[in-house]
Amino acid sequence: MIAKATPLLNLIKNSEQFIIPIYQRSYSWTETQCLQLWQDIIRAGTSDKIDSHFIGSVVYIEDGQYQISGFTPVLVIDGQQRLTTTILLLAALANKLESNDIEGFTAAKIKNYYLLNPEESNEQQYKLLLTKTDKDSLLSIIGDHPKPKEFSYRIHQNYEHFQRLLNESEKKLEAICRGIRKLQVVDVSLDRTYDNPQLIFESMNSTGLALSQADLIRNYVLMGLKPKEQTRLYNDYWREMEIKFGQEAYRAEFDKFMRHYLIVKTGDIPNINKVYESFKAFSINRSGDMESLISDLKNFADYYCNVALGKEEDKKLKEAFHDLRELKVEVVYPFLLEIYSDYVEKVLTKEELLQAVRMVESYVFRRTVCSIPTNSMNKTFATFGKSLKKDRYLESIQAHFLNLPSYRRFPHNEEFKRDIQLRDLYNFRNRSFWLRRMENFDRKERVPVEQYTIEHILPQNPALSAQWQNDLGQNWKEVQEKYLHTLGNLTLTGYNSEYQDKSFSEKRDMDGGFAQSPLKLNAGLGQVKIWDEEAIKKRTERLAEVALQVWNIPELPKDILAVYKSKETKGDFSLSDHPQLKGETLKLFEAFQKEIMVLDDCVEMEIRKLYIAFKAETIFVDVAPQKNSLKLTLNIDFGQIQDPQRLCRDVTDIGHWGNGNVEFILDNESAVSYAVSLARQALETQLGNGEAE
Repeated sequence: MIAKATPLLNLIKNSEQFIIPIYQRSYSWTETQCLQLWQDIIRAGTSDKIDSHFIGSVVYIEDGQYQISGFTPVLVIDGQQRLTTTILLLAALANKLESNDIEGFTAAKIKNYYLLNPEESNEQQYKLLLTKTDKDSLLSIIGDHPKPKEFSYRIHQNYEHFQRLLNESEKKLEAICRGIRKLQVVDVSLDRTYDNPQLIFESMNSTGLALSQADLIRNYVLMGLKPKEQTRLYNDYWREMEIKFGQEAYRAEFDKFMRHYLIVKTGDIPNINKVYESFKAFSINRSGDMESLISDLKNFADYYCNVALGKEEDKKLKEAFHDLRELKVEVVYPFLLEIYSDYVEKVLTKEELLQAVRMVESYVFRRTVCSIPTNSMNKTFATFGKSLKKDRYLESIQAHFLNLPSYRRFPHNEEFKRDIQLRDLYNFRNRSFWLRRMENFDRKERVPVEQYTIEHILPQNPALSAQWQNDLGQNWKEVQEKYLHTLGNLTLTGYNSEYQDKSFSEKRDMDGGFAQSPLKLNAGLGQVKIWDEEAIKKRTERLAEVALQVWNIPELPKDILAVYKSKETKGDFSLSDHPQLKGETLKLFEAFQKEIMVLDDCVEMEIRKLYIAFKAETIFVDVAPQKNSLKLTLNIDFGQIQDPQRLCRDVTDIGHWGNGNVEFILDNESAVSYAVSLARQALETQLGNGEAE
């Protein structure tokens, strides 16, 4: 490796051509980064105290392809963003200067020194070659060609941005030219014989700030291959993924997709900032070559675009995915990707897939209405696939939903019906979702609800008219406060501005009023005489029954459900396999067991050879019987445990049986409650160890 500080213009001028390898990310700088570079250039150009301005490094390696002409392009490993942006600025400056000579810059010099190789032809005449869409766009700018049909938004936006800045800075052109000359980079040249480009690339981007996780993954997958293989696999697979996502969605969504993909494949939930590390581990441990991996990635990318980005072509599936997306709970995607994959493989039918998607929607919506914390749902859906029985696919999904423990439960009808009648649904973040779903439920043709607005039948204005006060009765304020934003008082209308605070009879009987409304949500309002508490309660009850149909709960016979019920309560051993459990030690264990089992309905006991485990999602406390005590191992980091009596021991770096890093010795019944309080922390950490919506 050779590294030295170099003026950026000298590096560009003295290099015949920079090539951005196909495994590199697309050009991604926004106007914000361009403006920062612009301001740095202005500051350097207007100050005699600034000799140079450092803007980073350019790391490259010769492409290794011998050419008779002696033309030696280099492959850019790092620095393409600043290099591309500088080229765009120089192209805009050349267009601005025309025949003028400012600080040694002319349009001809800029083009012949920094943009083109004037003695070369075809693609060799260009100083910088980007990848695919970016390349065509940049060449159209430098070569003064029409913008390509499939153009790069960022390339053209930033070029036009620099044009505007130059036009606004007529009096600063000399300073701008001086500032550009002062730009410095660290020129890093790699030797293929001694330097590992992938390791260097990773170390320069180890913070995860410079590149997205998906960019790092793409580089990892392609960088180690021979150039021809890189090109083939990129064109056949990765480029197809980029096109399917689209330029903006690729930048915004691909990291998320990679995380969901890894959850499907491994069952583990990687940190969003460590997806690359998880992918490397997955890639190393899997069987098969790199092409089979990229092919699988492409397939799942297609599924993700259909499910999460609205690119599904089947009308019914498209509607179902759209409805689910409105709930904005991305943790469901690993499960959806898995069942969509099986749908493609014809393991389940389209109708079964539709039912499964609607089941997920019902589960998520019911839990939201019932105010059940969502932070356990990532684990629910990350591990859902393990419960599937592919020969009884839909039945196994239904059974798993119905067998979920209390904190992950599928709210039953009584709970959901009660809460949807009481909930403030106007300030509900998904209010357009639930109104549209109820209106379009069981319709063959969907009503374009987007054209309607939400209407409070009983107005929001606290200063109600005399007519409204009379209709509601003496306690009109209490009625308004209690029912204003609830299910029975909300509807849809295209006449919101005409309704305003009019009386109910006026809203009902006017042209286009409730009596003439074609909407199902407004059915029956034309026959209501007075809109009072009783009328609101009747409509609430009716709509709650509709909600039970829209977001229904799966139903299975008890005998079938019992087959799926988890039986992991005893393990392969019994208490008699622990000879230390006798006398006072047994009494101590029974006291602890009694309290630990009532912490939550989901707690189960599993007897193992060396210890007795208490588990929810996973084990949260192990009990190892000893002669006169119980050794508890708590599955929680030592730094997290609240231990005011300082009786716990950190066993992180000490060999021990069991799960967890916190040890507590329980040796008398008076300490049972304290031990249970410690175990509760481990349980709550586990149950809350997830992402919210």
